Parts: sequence; C-alpha cells; structure tokens
Amino acid sequence: MRQTERAGLLFALAGFALLSVGDAVIKTMAGLWSPVAVAALRFCLAAVALGAILWAREGKSAFRLAKPWAQLGRGAALAVSSAIFITSLFVLPMATAVAIGFTTPIFTAILAALLLGEPMRRESWIASLIAFVGVLVVLRPNLAEAGWWAVLPLFSAITFSLLMIGNRHVAGTASALAMQFWVAAFASPVLLIVAPLFASTGLERFAIGWPDGSVVLRCAFVAVSATCAHWLIYLGTTRAGAGAIAPMSYVQLLMAIVLGWIWFDTHPDLAVLLGAAIIIGSGLYLWRAGLVREPPEAE
Repeated sequence: MRQTERAGLLFALAGFALLSVGDAVIKTMAGLWSPVAVAALRFCLAAVALGAILWAREGKSAFRLAKPWAQLGRGAALAVSSAIFITSLFVLPMATAVAIGFTTPIFTAILAALLLGEPMRRESWIASLIAFVGVLVVLRPNLAEAGWWAVLPLFSAITFSLLMIGNRHVAGTASALAMQFWVAAFASPVLLIVAPLFASTGLERFAIGWPDGSVVLRCAFVAVSATCAHWLIYLGTTRAGAGAIAPMSYVQLLMAIVLGWIWFDTHPDLAVLLGAAIIIGSGLYLWRAGLVREPPEAE
C-alpha cells in the first residue's frame, strides 16, 4: 500500500512538473501568434488525438454525451481560462502568472458555496483573505510594470474554478479519458469563434495570420504534454488520493521559477516570492483543513 501511494505521489509530481514545461513552451511563442489562436490550435489538436484514442479504447458508445449543457460549460470555462492564462504568459514572468493561478482552490471553495450550496467554512474565509493578501503582494510591482495585464492570471483562476465546479457536476457520467476529450472538444469551437473576435479589435497582440511551422509544432507539443500531464495526475489521484497529491501541485511554481530563469533570464523578485509563499500557505491551510475533516479517497 505504501509503495502504491509513493508511486502515486511521483506520478502527480511528474504531471505537475510537465504542465510547467508546457507553460514554458507556450511562452516561447509570445509575439509569434495570437495567444487565443494558440489556445484554439492546442485544444483542436488535443480533441482530435483524444477522440481517436477514445474510439480505439472504448468504442462508439463512449461518445454518448451526458449532461451536454454542463459539458459545454466545462469547455467554455476551460477555453476562457486557457486563453487568458496564455495571454498572461505572453506579458508576465512565468513565476508571477503561475503564482497567482494558485488562487484557484480559493475561488473554487467560494463558488462551490455560491453555486452548489456547499457550506462556506470558517477555514475557507480565512484562506481566502490570506490568499487575497498574497495576490496584492504579487501584483503590486507587476501592476507598475505591466499595467492591468498583470491581473489576467486572477481572472484565469476564477474561470478555471468554474471548470472545477463543472467537473463536480458531471463526475461519474463518463470515463476519465472521455472527460478529457469532451472538455477539449467543447473548448475548441469556443476558441475558434473567440480568436477572430479578438483579432477584429485591431490589437497587434491578437492578430491572426498563417502560423509559422514551429508554432504549430510547439502547439502540438503542448497538446501532447498537457494531456500526458493530466493523465499522470489522474494516475496519482487513483493511487494516493486527491488530498495526498494536492501539495504536489506546488512543484509547478518551482518549475516556473527555474524554467523562467533558464529559458527567459527572468527571476522573481522578493515581492513575488513573498506573495507566492502567502498564496501557497493559504492553499495548504485550506487543504489541511479539508483533509482533517474529510479523509481523501481515490477518485
């Protein structure tokens, strides 16, 4: 049993680290193509690949869609969150964007109370206030440098938390592979519609042209790496439990700092590190409070 849990933690650790590698590859495309178009191509490629794998593994019956409106909501939430986050990666240091993104558990707790009627425990309020202080610490120097673009990761975290709520709503209606396919399949058309709308604003950042071959290859790499990362995290969850692997997610921030330093010669200042520590502390506090009351079970 202990070896199985240890393997689960290692799977999760590898998965979260791989997500940061994908973020770094995305950042290399800054200025080469619209961030919304990058997100659209990434999910189109993922949907095609996942659909083929799903057909081969589970057959035609796997494509029977349950709760279509909820699945559409999941896809739309992921589409918006990804487009915003990729845009933030184009304009902010990786560590800054990733650090603010760790407010997702806080927003998930708040939205679960508002949308699902789940009780908002005292611990959730405390964690939310602590995380808000951490966000302010991270944003202070970045607002001066990047302007209001610096708040993009915060909106990305909010919309990603809507995906988490959607996941709870559709849980058990299909296999994990089918869930990955459907969220990519619904995110793709949303982004294909939104990308030209952003391009029509005339902002050079969102201009759409024919992408360079290297951009297509990098989008393909991100599609594959993100899918593999989520599968590794799923394997980790089934072996060690959702609660046990939760702290492993913070390896993303460590990887973001290291990769940002190596690839882009950027490193977080003291304010970003302090704010990130506060945000992570709030997340760990919320995780610990939930773990004590509700022992983790394999999903």
